[in-house]
Amino acid sequence: MKRKKNTTGLIKSFGIYGVLIALMIVTAYFYSLSNNIVNKITYDEFIKEAASGKVKEINITPKASSSTYIIKGSLKDYSKRESFIVTVPYSDSVMEKILSYSDTMEFKVNTNSDPGTGAIVTILVNVVPIAILVFATIYLFTRISSGNSKSMDFGKSTAKLNMNENKKTFNDVAGLKEEKEEVKELIDFLKEPKKFTKLGARIPKGVLLVGPPGTGKTLLAKAVAGEANVPFYYISGSDFVELFVGVGASRVRDMFKEAKRNAPCLIFIDEIDAVGRQRGTGIGGGHDEREQTLNQLLAEMDGFGANEGIIIIAATNRPDVLDPALLRPGRFDRQVTVGYPDASEREEILAVHARDKKLSKEVSLKNLSKRTPGFCGADLENLLNEAALLAVRKNKQSITMKDIDEATDRVIMGPAKKSRKITDREKKLVSLHEAGHAVIGLKLEDAQDVHKITIIPRGMAGGYTMMLPKDEKMNLSTKNELLAQITGLLGGRVSEELFFGEISTGASDDFRKATKIARSMVTEYGMSDLGPVQLEIKEGNVFLGRDYDKARNFSDQVALEIDNEVRKIMDECYKDATKILKANKNLVYLISDTLIEHETITKEEIDELVSTGKIERYESKESNEN
Repeated sequence: MKRKKNTTGLIKSFGIYGVLIALMIVTAYFYSLSNNIVNKITYDEFIKEAASGKVKEINITPKASSSTYIIKGSLKDYSKRESFIVTVPYSDSVMEKILSYSDTMEFKVNTNSDPGTGAIVTILVNVVPIAILVFATIYLFTRISSGNSKSMDFGKSTAKLNMNENKKTFNDVAGLKEEKEEVKELIDFLKEPKKFTKLGARIPKGVLLVGPPGTGKTLLAKAVAGEANVPFYYISGSDFVELFVGVGASRVRDMFKEAKRNAPCLIFIDEIDAVGRQRGTGIGGGHDEREQTLNQLLAEMDGFGANEGIIIIAATNRPDVLDPALLRPGRFDRQVTVGYPDASEREEILAVHARDKKLSKEVSLKNLSKRTPGFCGADLENLLNEAALLAVRKNKQSITMKDIDEATDRVIMGPAKKSRKITDREKKLVSLHEAGHAVIGLKLEDAQDVHKITIIPRGMAGGYTMMLPKDEKMNLSTKNELLAQITGLLGGRVSEELFFGEISTGASDDFRKATKIARSMVTEYGMSDLGPVQLEIKEGNVFLGRDYDKARNFSDQVALEIDNEVRKIMDECYKDATKILKANKNLVYLISDTLIEHETITKEEIDELVSTGKIERYESKESNEN
């Protein structure tokens, strides 16, 4: 089938090129004719020019049908493209007179035979060029009217129909158990619509998938179409918006028109916020292209016309900017939140992405899932892919846990910069800084667990301490947990000040994160002496960069009090960090010295170091070397 399509396309291409070449030849022919200057003169004028010796050369062609001679020639003062033509009577006396002048004035005479009627020549010269132009014009207009020319297709829908290519099912979607249950009704409706209509039930016309990037919204939509085994149209929100007003609305109409022909079917609009933003808030008012497109989409989803058997699934990670008319019942009736996976779901996702990868026996996907909180499906896929690339780079036969650890660091912080030269003083400073973070995590009750410490530079950081929650839970944090986070972030600067005797710029990012948490505690969470009052609203003006026009529900006096409360939280946490590190001075130095020697230590090694004061693996290695 593919070979036949290619052959047909090749024939069409040759046909088009053939027409273009013919047009070029005809154009060149008429251009050459238009550039030649032919002067028509009378017989008396010709005799006069011949007698005066101005004739340079002539060609005589007899025309028996009209009893005349056609004489073509040039004069001595003519240019290269200039000539004359004269018709003279068909008689011997006239020819003798002309030949006598040629002998006297010595100009060249060429005689041609009578071509007769010359039907073929006449057709070739006069009819063929016109016929070629007519056929070329008809061919081009036929292609345009039949829709094969993309120059007239800007109003057509760009939605792609995916019937069997890359078909996905729920088996390809790991995790998302509740989300699958929510969309199963859509599959049942697409398979057996009468089952719902006979009881008067109305299936949701649209389902909006909301969630962070990479959590599997598009994959879930593909799986719904695959399970229902119906035509699946997919398009991005940005494909509707064009330079010319009305094009997007035309594409929406054409998309629904095409979908009705294949109903029941599924339409998936990815990144719908590109076209579905709130109306009346942009500079263009209500008449710009995007809003015209949105108006048409609203009318098609729930207007005067009925779209029976068409279900729309849309995805976005910015539901706050969508127009309220899109979210009302009758349009996107149902919202399904696709969030970050938990530990068990991450294990399932890792199992799916590990199908085509050769893992070492030591690799435990269950343990790996516990070490990757906050990773979405796309992050986990990227993690295993990076690990595979590292294993190939080292010519290994399988992917080991060491490769996965390195890949985790690369995904979070970037590749290690092992070639960078670091002075002993800088190495000491970084090790004390990271040891300060680690000791706070080890000794503070509500702090997060320390899983890894390294002083190998990655990205913009000279080193980092990986701290993960002790128990995976929902997005809820207590006041003590937030204070412990701030204290842990300040531990690096406190350690520099106490044990290095000097402070550095390495804590700037720690301060940014700590200040953000402290300010949120005061203005959003009501965790300060100002009481349970929300003073700042997170959602600013989305069309002015969110925080640029952040809503402030307080006076300047309250603003000063907010600053004082933030300062109070930061100072208290700084004092707590100082107290903890002073009490565990030896542990700070122990971790720092171990980092200087080995650069990276893992959770198991940290626990061993805290309990025994040494790491058995390194100790046995040194004894063997001795």
